[in-house]
Amino acid sequence: MYNATAQNTTATASRSIQIGAGAALPAQTLNMTGAQQNDLLRALSRDELMQLFEHLEFVPLPCGKRLYDCGEKIEYTYFPTNAIVSLQYVMEDGATTEIAVVGREGVIGVALYAGERANCCAVVQGAGYGYRLKTDALRLLFAEGGTLAQQLMRYTSSLFAQLAQNVVGSRHSSIEQKLCCWLLDRLDRSTSNELKVTQETIAQMLGVRRESITGAAGKLQEEGILECRRGLIVVIDRPRLEQCAGNCYLAGRAAIAQNQLAGVRSN
Repeated sequence: MYNATAQNTTATASRSIQIGAGAALPAQTLNMTGAQQNDLLRALSRDELMQLFEHLEFVPLPCGKRLYDCGEKIEYTYFPTNAIVSLQYVMEDGATTEIAVVGREGVIGVALYAGERANCCAVVQGAGYGYRLKTDALRLLFAEGGTLAQQLMRYTSSLFAQLAQNVVGSRHSSIEQKLCCWLLDRLDRSTSNELKVTQETIAQMLGVRRESITGAAGKLQEEGILECRRGLIVVIDRPRLEQCAGNCYLAGRAAIAQNQLAGVRSN
């Protein structure tokens, strides 16, 4: 299972994942071990990572920070370590729907041609840290080929798989299944079984009514799968939560696992 094999991304991680505004993050420094907390960077050889270090900047990613908005020129590419980033599409009426989620397994803001503009918004939902570099530098490094280019192409493929599964799930999954997938997507990118999040936020991300989320969460709580408190959801029985999520969740995780395995084999 993807989450079970994930490394502990920080020795001082809090017990719960904060989805939403939170306290300021403590200062951190650029280092080899920290960079390797991102799966794509960990797949690079030491020499390749050292070359990349000339361009990398270690940055805090507080909850609510917008990395870019739809239509904006993408200036930076981000490699999260223990942060969780939501990719969102905003409708003309202001309604927001989440289309994908990215954590330490991936990258945000890959712009492979000059002047490329974002086709969605990227918003930090789980506070943490990450490494960033200017997209101009990324394009030069990508043109050189090697492991970095391979990893970016592999991850882009797995992200497309996630997007496809989300489209299928939005049309054919029940509210309960959508809720389970949303929770599991966060847990997979954390070492915690707790989420500090309101049901209103989940409803907005899934594009459904809050009452629907309240009803689905209540049912899962009655079955002993979740414990819901004000602004907090605790996952008690993850295996049963995965069963309730259905095939869309399993297919998405399989795509990520395949990408990670390919990265290991390439080294």
